[in-house]
Parts: sequence; structure tokens; C-alpha cells
Amino acid sequence: MEPSTNEPLSFFDRYAYALKAGIIVILILVLLIPANMIQNLIWERRDRQEEASKEVSSRWGNEQNITGPVLAIPYKSTSGNAASYVYLLPENLKINGELLPEKLQRGIFNVAVYNAKLQLSGAFNRDAIASLNISPSALDWEHASLLIGISDLHGIDNQVQMMWNGKNYLFNPGVVSSDLFNSGIQSPLAIIPGDTSALSGNFSLELGVKGSGRISFSPIGKTTTVAINSSWPNPSFDEAFPPKTRRVDDKGFAASWQVQHLNRSYPQSWEGKKFNIHSADFGIKLFMPAESHQMSMRAVKYAIMIIGLTFFVFYFIELSQRRALHPIQYALIGLALCIFYTLLISISEQINFIMAYIIASVLTIGLIIAYTAAAFKSIRIAAGIGATLTLIYGFIYVIISAEDQALLMGSLGLFIILALIMYFSTTIKWDKLGHKNTTITQ
Repeated sequence: MEPSTNEPLSFFDRYAYALKAGIIVILILVLLIPANMIQNLIWERRDRQEEASKEVSSRWGNEQNITGPVLAIPYKSTSGNAASYVYLLPENLKINGELLPEKLQRGIFNVAVYNAKLQLSGAFNRDAIASLNISPSALDWEHASLLIGISDLHGIDNQVQMMWNGKNYLFNPGVVSSDLFNSGIQSPLAIIPGDTSALSGNFSLELGVKGSGRISFSPIGKTTTVAINSSWPNPSFDEAFPPKTRRVDDKGFAASWQVQHLNRSYPQSWEGKKFNIHSADFGIKLFMPAESHQMSMRAVKYAIMIIGLTFFVFYFIELSQRRALHPIQYALIGLALCIFYTLLISISEQINFIMAYIIASVLTIGLIIAYTAAAFKSIRIAAGIGATLTLIYGFIYVIISAEDQALLMGSLGLFIILALIMYFSTTIKWDKLGHKNTTITQ
């Protein structure tokens, strides 16, 4: 006689799968510690890149801001105070130029630099000073100076000369006052007080400056027109004003701006340090697309999603196939998922990000497939895990690549994943879990 009886189950036997689920959740939270350490590693590598960029910029030229030309006229007030300056801005200012870009390498890091060839032209209008409450006799026209603000004089690439009313003037380093800017060049411009045509003529000059990262301009003309072209294919137009016209393609870009004096917060003339002349600056940044550290940081933020989904897949395989993985095996798989990010960071510093992502994904998925095949003794299960991880990593790449639509795509993706998990959970006979039938022979 062989009656079948159900042995009484202990608490741990009855709730083994529930306890396993709790352990898996704890492991996921513990694995966030190395994920956070990886984020710190990315910050450290980013800091090293910034140090390399600063080192290259200090030798080549920093970000450049071009302001001017501005006419500075000394005057002495009737109260007997020390001499100050009246500043007169051009009636119109035109800047045409070309940016000749390069990529300089410092170690494993690339820095975008440029050589700007600029042509500045325009004219002044003496009548703009009439609105100031200053006696004409207090103005020292014979000691006037023409100022051009250049943020990093180290980057000046030519001896700057200006044509003013048919006469040639040379510039010297330094500025007569720090009211407008702290760094720049100047040229003495002696004007006969009675010569009304001295400020009605045109000026023109050529300026060559080297810089890195960004170049910007101050719209100091009553009408300021700027036209810049370059072979750099990834510009970023930032600061106060977007271009009026632009063309960006694989061959480079061409952009133009037109800014009126009504668009800014300072007038055509004033005395002393009353206005911030840089409040309406605009310019161009030589954008480095798909910066590896930025993309890696986005990828790490989804570490909990990848680890959690992977562990859920293994857990459901356990429930459906009645095959168990030890918590240590879960931990090893989780560490493999974390090492993916260190691979991604190190490889992306050598090659472009998408290839680094593919290589790191293939190595990680391949390792987990091999480990799964050995743990479950099943090529079929290992292949299913590999296909699932491929979909997950592909989905994560799409999210981190789509900056503007990342939230929408991530939300829809998580919704679909949750729906799939809920569906597969309905195929598991939860009421049978923890039951163990034994047979007694008599």
C-alpha cells in the first residue's frame, strides 16, 4: 500500500519564494552602492576633462568675447572731481567673420578650439552725446581713445590696425578704464573739437583671435549686424539672441544676427560705469556632440531599471521552471551589470559613444548568457535572457539618446514593461508555490 500524504511545511518552505523576492529587492538596493560609486567616477573623469580643456585653452586661448569698438572721451566735471570718461557707441556696427575650427588633444580628451578671422566696420554719430548733461567744453576730444574689449588677449593673432577717415591707426594693449571691460586693446584717436566730420566717417579693421569653446559678441551698435560661417558641423547658438538666419549641415554652418539698440538695456552714450555692456551678449559654442561623460551619466541613472528588470526576469524563470538561483548568483549577475558602466566609461573615452555602448553591451550580455547557461544547464533559457537583455539595453540607449523625448519614451517603455510583467505573472500558479508532495512507501 502506498498512500500519498502531504508533509507539513515549515514557515521557510511555505514562503520560500516570497522570502527570495525580499532578498532580491535588498540586493537591488545594495547594488545601487556601486552604481553611485560609478557616478562619482564619471564626475572625476569629467573633472579631468575640464582640467585638460583649461590647460589647452590657457595655451591656445580661452572663450573670447568681442566688444567694440567704443569711443572713450575723457572729461572733467565742473565740480572739480577727477577726470572720468564719456562712452560713445557706434551708430552701426557690422562684423563679418569665419571660424576656423580644430580639435586639440590632451591625453585622451579632445578640446574644440578655433581661429576667428573677423572684419569690423561701422561709423559713429557725434550727436548721441548731445543727450548727456555735459558741457561740450568739458570733453577732451584730443585725448579720446578707441577701445575694443577682448576677453583673452593671449589669443590675439595679428597686429590690429584700423582705418579711420582714411588714416591708419595701430592698437596697443590695455584699456583706459575698467568701466566697460577689464581686458582689451586701445588706440589713441586725437579729434579736433571743431572738426564735425571727424566722427561722421567710417572705420574698418581686421581682427584675428584664437579661442576655445565659445565666441560671443556685444551688440554695441545702434544697429548691429553679425555674420559668421564655419566648417564646424555642430554649433550651439546661445545667450541673449538667436540667429536671424542660420544654415547647419555636415559641411558646417552659416549664421547671421541683427540686433537693434531697442533690444538691449543700455543707451548709445553715457558717463562712467552705469551700465553692463555685456547684458545682451550673444554668440556661438562649438558643441562637442554626444559627450561621453554626459551620456554615461544618463546611462547610469537607469542602472536600477536594468538591474531590477534583469532580476525580475530571472525570478520569473525560477517560478515558471522551478529552478532556483542562489542569492550569491544574483549578486554576481548584478555586479556584471554594474561593470557594464565602467566598461562604457573607459571605452567611450577612446572611441565614439555608440560604438562604446555596443561593445560594453555585447561583453556584458555575453558574460551573463554564458553564466546563465552554466547555472540553469539550459541554452534555451540563456538565449532568452540574452534576447531580453538586448532589448533592455537597446531601449535604454534610445532613451539616453533622445534628450527632449526621454521622459515620454521612458514612461511609455516602463508602462509596456509593467504590462508584460503583469501578464507573465498571471501564468504562474501562485497558490501552488510552496506546496511539496511526498510519497510514503509501506
